[in-house]
Amino acid sequence: MDKLDSAYKTIGEVAEILKLKSNKNGILPTHTIRFWETQFKQIKPKILNANRRYYDENCINLLKKVKFLLKDQGMTINGVKKILNSGESLELDEMANNSIKADNLRNKLVKISKIVKNLKNFK
Repeated sequence: MDKLDSAYKTIGEVAEILKLKSNKNGILPTHTIRFWETQFKQIKPKILNANRRYYDENCINLLKKVKFLLKDQGMTINGVKKILNSGESLELDEMANNSIKADNLRNKLVKISKIVKNLKNFK
């Protein structure tokens, strides 16, 4: 039986949702999520009996943003903190689109600079 999307998830379930890579023993790296909790004050799971963490949908979405910015975009922790503290409510799709646009622009600028270098060498 699957949990409802709105139900609280355990830290192991969140690690699966985030597709964090398992180590050699097949144990999910939940320590990564716990570390992110110490770095980003916005991540606030419910901590109930025996210090078990339970994450709601908002917390999971925030963790998805953090993972995207850190792992996929290669940002630093301080850079992600600035984005989260700025109060901008960027959605993951919007972040990805902005990233793709920036990459496309960067690629175009590289092509233009190569053309300019070739023109200089041609003279």
